[in-house]
Amino acid sequence: MSFSRESKEEILKTEIEDDTSAIAFLSGLFHSCGQISKSGSKIYVKIVSDVEKLFGYCEKIIKKLYGDEIEAEVSENYVINKNTYYEISFELEKFRQMLLDTSVVTLEEGQLKFNFEIDKNLILEDEHRRAFIKGVYIGSSTSSIKLSADSAQSCGSGYHMEFNSQSHQFLIDFSSLLAEYNIIGKIFERKNSFVLYIKDVNTIQDLLALMGANKCVLDLSNEIVTRELRNKVNRQVNCINANINKTVEASMKQVEAINTIINTIGLERLSEDLQEVAVLRLANQEESLDELLKLSTIKLTRSGLNHRFRKIIKIAESLEE
Repeated sequence: MSFSRESKEEILKTEIEDDTSAIAFLSGLFHSCGQISKSGSKIYVKIVSDVEKLFGYCEKIIKKLYGDEIEAEVSENYVINKNTYYEISFELEKFRQMLLDTSVVTLEEGQLKFNFEIDKNLILEDEHRRAFIKGVYIGSSTSSIKLSADSAQSCGSGYHMEFNSQSHQFLIDFSSLLAEYNIIGKIFERKNSFVLYIKDVNTIQDLLALMGANKCVLDLSNEIVTRELRNKVNRQVNCINANINKTVEASMKQVEAINTIINTIGLERLSEDLQEVAVLRLANQEESLDELLKLSTIKLTRSGLNHRFRKIIKIAESLEE
């Protein structure tokens, strides 16, 4: 299960007891993923989501608020890009009161008109604002977050969460609502829609905590620690490998220079101090300078030993000219 869907299902485990909060939740849901369609003379408002548990959750709220006699129509599920989506339809006339309460429609001069703005009267209290945010999150949020524990391989995806909407004004209003909790995002246009996105992982954690998805907050915290540890280990391994490669390259260059001298003028033509380190290197071709010093009785510093090898290389280069 994706991190995004897991967080939504965790949020749906908490029931909304307060009626105004329930209406605020439905309003956020309708505004974020609601669709308008017409079949014959009937107009429908539809909710489309890949979270199957959402519909039982909504049904329970609606029956509590408006009675058992009101039932929505749930269509068969369908698959797009390997994701299964579910659709629930609300006939406009049949659900007139619910759609008015959630400000999905407004009544102007006796006529119903669709409303695409957030009704601030629904989110006057903190608990109502949180419920509205939950509805929007479940309705339109997507995330690139993948947990390492979900895969045998390391996860290289970043921390990115976004909300999509056809209404620019809705996202501006919603962004302002999130900003009241110091959750800051940016809005941009993508093809024929608008996107509010959050890329700061700490801000994403704050948003999840605001909605009560505490397990997902902990999972994300563990993921941050895991990735930081993995990155630290990778940096250390890369550093070790780089040092090994440098040691091997330096040793090969030294051995090559010594062999050049042997094949031209002979090793005995070198001074005793250079002969000494040349023999030491030929006998220990894979060792670092530090290890060479440990294996020999030469009283030199690492810098001194390296200086002698540079002399040998310089002599070999002059012989090759």
